[in-house]
Amino acid sequence: MSEKRDFRFDKKAEKYDDSYEGKLSEKFYTLVTENVELTDGMAVLEMGCGTGTILHRLSQRCSISGHGIDVEEKMLEQARKKCPDMEMLNCSCDDTPFEDGRFDVIVACMAYHHFPDKGGFSKECARLLKHGGRLYIADPKLPLPIRKVLNTALDIHKINGRVYTADEMTESFSGYGFGKVFDKSDAYAQIICLERI
Repeated sequence: MSEKRDFRFDKKAEKYDDSYEGKLSEKFYTLVTENVELTDGMAVLEMGCGTGTILHRLSQRCSISGHGIDVEEKMLEQARKKCPDMEMLNCSCDDTPFEDGRFDVIVACMAYHHFPDKGGFSKECARLLKHGGRLYIADPKLPLPIRKVLNTALDIHKINGRVYTADEMTESFSGYGFGKVFDKSDAYAQIICLERI
């Protein structure tokens, strides 16, 4: 069986923020920036940071130690311009170079459905978060019929990606020491907050 491929963003990186996809992401960015709890000095990691919009906006709220990872180097180039004082690394979400218990907050905004190894991501978040640390995932929210059609189409075309409900995402983390704090939604966007317990 051939390996699944993913959507590529390297060719869109320079214009991503002003593109249709960038504008569509605004609702997700708002959900994250309005719901992530922060205090000065927190260590924050964004997995799948793209052009660094979320980290930039969070840093405007509080003085944070910001870090971002992404598999697209061109996106990271844009993130480094937007967040010059933050560490931006090219690596996957299931194998990062950070030490255990490094972060107070981890964010994945419009990235979770792209991650090829959801279990690996869950395990890595459990390793990286401090006890009591929080994980925020913002991803699409679609009605059941549309979700089924989309997920089936992605499978047929061997494209990495799958859209989940808040309950499905929460359940996938239950075996890794996480408990749900809340979930919220706004039209086609949803966010869940999980705590490392």
